[in-house]
Amino acid sequence: MRARLKKIKGAKGFIAGAALSAIAFMFIRAQNSDPYFEIAKNLDIYTNLFKELNTFYVDPIEPGKLVKTGVDAMLQELDPYTNFISEADVEEYEIMTTGKYGGIGANMQRKGNDIYVADVYENSPAHKAGLHPGDMVESIDGQSLKGKTIEDLGSLLKGSPGTQLKMKVKDAYTQVVSEKLITRGEIEISSVPYAGLVGAQNDIAYVRLTQFTQQCGNSVKDAYDSLKKVQPSLRGLVLDLRNNPGGLLDEAVNICNIFIDKGQSVLTTRYKIEEMNKEYKTTIAAWNKDLPLTVLVNKSSASASEIVAGTIQDLDRGVVIGERSYGKGLVQVTRPLGFKSHLKLTVARYYTPSGRCIQALDYTRRNADGSVGLIADSLKKTFKTKGGRNVLSGGGVSPDVTVTDEPMSLIAVTLYTKNYIFDYGTDYASKHKTIAAPDKFSLTDEEFNQFAKWVENKDYSYKSETELQLDSLKKTAQKEKYFENVKGEFDALKNKLSHDKKQDLIKHKDQVKHMLESEIASRYYYTRGRMAQSMQYDRELEKAVSLINTPAEYSKLLKPIKK
Repeated sequence: MRARLKKIKGAKGFIAGAALSAIAFMFIRAQNSDPYFEIAKNLDIYTNLFKELNTFYVDPIEPGKLVKTGVDAMLQELDPYTNFISEADVEEYEIMTTGKYGGIGANMQRKGNDIYVADVYENSPAHKAGLHPGDMVESIDGQSLKGKTIEDLGSLLKGSPGTQLKMKVKDAYTQVVSEKLITRGEIEISSVPYAGLVGAQNDIAYVRLTQFTQQCGNSVKDAYDSLKKVQPSLRGLVLDLRNNPGGLLDEAVNICNIFIDKGQSVLTTRYKIEEMNKEYKTTIAAWNKDLPLTVLVNKSSASASEIVAGTIQDLDRGVVIGERSYGKGLVQVTRPLGFKSHLKLTVARYYTPSGRCIQALDYTRRNADGSVGLIADSLKKTFKTKGGRNVLSGGGVSPDVTVTDEPMSLIAVTLYTKNYIFDYGTDYASKHKTIAAPDKFSLTDEEFNQFAKWVENKDYSYKSETELQLDSLKKTAQKEKYFENVKGEFDALKNKLSHDKKQDLIKHKDQVKHMLESEIASRYYYTRGRMAQSMQYDRELEKAVSLINTPAEYSKLLKPIKK
């Protein structure tokens, strides 16, 4: 009996021990699978690591810099839109969302060791003080600018409206050095830098929107209102979203509401937490829901720009013209972290009225090297517009009419990057008190020849793609010890392929000439002048005007293709 009791007790002990082990195993497993436990554990490790570094690392450390480096590295594992905004970066972020800052209203650029005024905003404190592009800035408040970065300059120029700064400047036209006292003001970078009437009869309203900042919807509507007062018999509308990186989602909805009537669903956002999903509808009567509408986009049109273009396309409200857009279908919000720092993070995907998401890059599936690939064609889905046209998800908004710009020639890029286009703009403005209106201004052949002579003795050497490939071939041949055997043939081929800068300038005359005209126009008419002048050679705008003037072709593009 006792032996039997011992066996029973032993069995019970074994069972109890096994049960305790199982419970412990389940507890450990639960800990390991619980994301909150993982967060707490790793935060504890991070804190201890930081303490050890601070206490024992052989050299002093900079805590703020070290933490930011670590945070930035961590966020690199996610998408490029999830960013840590430190206290030092908050002002720049606010400028992006509001378009406002305290300063003088001028952009600077570095040439060699010197700092020059690059652009001056019209009616800004800098403009009123007599600054103009090409002026060399020698000092600010007595501080020499030698060795200063553009970021350093930003901190010297920006400040509370009403405060003053002293700027020592060498005038680009007279070469006279003087000290200017400039009172800072609230600078507002307009999201609508240009609006005007286009077409042979000036009966098509064109508005350029460069960023989705606060109240930009009202700015666009006001611009169209002003144009309609000038020309009550409008035949069509153009909304230019090229090179617009996006911005505030609510403003994208407001822009859609200008052309789409009240109560129409234009956008849905889907979050990790389903309860947060939201549908956005137009809330007021459209400014105009009937006039033919064209929307211009290119590969740099992103985010909120794509919401507008995609919505207009899905609802068959207008024709999208240009290049396929960037493909950003993600939504960000900003969360406070304390001590004036913030986290901008991706929280949702957005979907246009047809139900498609236009996100092009798949950040959930990284390659072995950490790079991110495009969403596979096999994963793209076909959706239908309101009228039954086919549109695809993934890969941005594909235009209804594709128009691509001519690639920039090497000589044009070189003249621009070496600042010769900019410098000649200064030289031209110093010799000409006035020019024609920007939409009429153009350089004569004689004036272009004067530029060719001006640039003749300047260093704007460059190598063509063929020459670069030839250099690479030479290095490979030398490495493999074949070059000496083919040196004669190689040199002969190199001489045949070498380009002539003068001939290249003639060959690409139109492209260089247009760049010069745009730069010169900006010296007299500022940003609006640069844009107005460049519109003379705008192929996408030309197509938009042509479509509006051809109602049958416009209507045909908005109808499904019959099989």
